[in-house]
Amino acid sequence: MKKHMDWKPRAEMDVLRARARLYGAIRGYFGVHQVLEVETPVLSAAATVDPNIDSFATREKPGAERWLQTSPEFAMKRLLAAGSGPVYQIARVFRREEAGRHHNPEFSMLEWYRPGWDHLRLMDEVEALLRSAGVPDGPRWERLTYREAFLRHAALDPFGASLEHLRQACVECLNLSTELAGETSPDVYLDLLMSALVGPRLGLDNPAFLYDFPASQAALARVRAGDPPVAERFELFWKGIELANGFHELTDAAEQRRRFEQDRARRLEQGREAPPYDARLVAALQAGMPQCAGVALGLDRLLMLLLGLPELADVLAFDSERA
Repeated sequence: MKKHMDWKPRAEMDVLRARARLYGAIRGYFGVHQVLEVETPVLSAAATVDPNIDSFATREKPGAERWLQTSPEFAMKRLLAAGSGPVYQIARVFRREEAGRHHNPEFSMLEWYRPGWDHLRLMDEVEALLRSAGVPDGPRWERLTYREAFLRHAALDPFGASLEHLRQACVECLNLSTELAGETSPDVYLDLLMSALVGPRLGLDNPAFLYDFPASQAALARVRAGDPPVAERFELFWKGIELANGFHELTDAAEQRRRFEQDRARRLEQGREAPPYDARLVAALQAGMPQCAGVALGLDRLLMLLLGLPELADVLAFDSERA
């Protein structure tokens, strides 16, 4: 791209019109189903401490950072605790990561919450919403457990494989060796295998749900007791690309605080920035957030796939190179 031309939008105008139609379809669906559209702050005094996500910081004055949201989740849960009922939001979110074929540091997210529902019922609504928004009709979308997906596409049991088995699978399948020297976390190996082997093979024709994750990957989801225990969460894949991440939400304030503190300690051990976690969310859980399920869905990726475009930047008016 020539420098004197970088004032022009990346996306074609018919793509921008398609985005407007997509948002209209989403708002129409939630209007019919009586889900309230809300707005929450983009800047917050707290940030995610998820070890896999880094936040952008702004500075009001020295020593007084505020953080750009990586998701509207925490504020929306505070609304739920205040009695909002079912809510949704189309939000601009920010994650400090490299721009790439399927990534942009600033992107659009649809997030919604359903009090009284679990993650399985929410999967039904994700499918209904996306069909109404233009995903082509076809058979009911496949649902695979995390274990079933790994057995099918990586030929191993993610719950039973030893650390050495997981390491060897990464060495053989991904040509990794010295990069993994000394790694002792099974989730690091599982994430590598998911990114390179399993995820790209999911939902190649019709979208597919992956659910019942390892308890160690619960994030903000409930953990269901069993052998093994599993996190009550799901991800949606289409054409090998992750589109959505949903939870049967954790409502235990003490457990949420423990997870926040554990994640923050892990970031400090890794020598990474460790923002303050959202104590107001913990207070909202203490006050009593209803049992619910929630999901976040990447709208730019969805639009890219609906239009058959090769890169996320193709659906953005101004991607990070032109911002």
